[in-house]
Amino acid sequence: MKAFSAAALTLLSVRYAYAWGAIGHEAVGFVAMEFLAPNALSFVRSSLGSEFDQSLGTGATWADDVKSEAAFRWSADLHFVDAEDNPPSSCSVSESRDCGSGFCILTAIANYTTRVVQTSLSATQRQQALLFLDHFIGDIGQPLHVEADAVGGNDIDVTCAGSRTNLHSLWDSGMINRLLSANYRNSVTVWADALVTRIQSGDFRSLTSSWLSCTSTTEPARRDGFTTTRTIEDDLRGFLNRNVSDVSEISSRAITPLECPLVWARESNAFDCSIVFSYPSFSDLCTSAYFTNSVPVIEEQIAKQGYRLAAWLNVLFDGSTHLP
Repeated sequence: MKAFSAAALTLLSVRYAYAWGAIGHEAVGFVAMEFLAPNALSFVRSSLGSEFDQSLGTGATWADDVKSEAAFRWSADLHFVDAEDNPPSSCSVSESRDCGSGFCILTAIANYTTRVVQTSLSATQRQQALLFLDHFIGDIGQPLHVEADAVGGNDIDVTCAGSRTNLHSLWDSGMINRLLSANYRNSVTVWADALVTRIQSGDFRSLTSSWLSCTSTTEPARRDGFTTTRTIEDDLRGFLNRNVSDVSEISSRAITPLECPLVWARESNAFDCSIVFSYPSFSDLCTSAYFTNSVPVIEEQIAKQGYRLAAWLNVLFDGSTHLP
């Protein structure tokens, strides 16, 4: 975590969130494994090793597992960005407003993107960078990890299948557990395989090109006032050209978030207005239309972030997304 300043560590909040729960994160990782290009796959397998079954699926929960440990307690606030908006009336993400401290998931993805390809770092440091990317690219797809209201929904009590929970936990695991029980034999691998099939030849196939495209809403406005379409390849090549050549200076300067994760955060945050916070009061959210309307969002977000994770690593280690 050396690229984050000591001053940023003083800004840690009491928020303690778990995006998607273990099953959701594992599904993101297992989906990604099916789309890795040769060099990326080789790095993942050798870096994660037998400890994580050479798999992004198994490794996806590490960042949640360690954040309660003293050595990694600093990482807790890297799992989200607190969008100071007003769902369901208005939703928005502002880098300057919501990550002004420079210590949030947007800067975390940029930081560990740099570190995972730094050959001057130890194998353990690069493994941890990979594990953080594995997890954070999943986290940013969870709408309540891009929301400050009610502590990302943690302070909103709801009911799921007769049990009391909170809105954040409902989206982390409550609805996912119910979905897997009903449709996927309670198996995360069966679920991930089904999502992969939908990406390769099903209803997600027509969406994949848009998943790899990131329209900048910040940089063009500063430059000429016109929007442009960027891709993951554009984002990473420009970022690495700016940073990897000056590795010795990375720890001493501010980390600038990449464009694509900011776009992903805004996509997720938009669901806070359209779906997440539009819940009926005094209703069981897992046995109502709310569940029916939420499941397609959950499945697309998991599939999308798994596909994006693979593309991210493919560009880093193979030079392009190697995806259709």
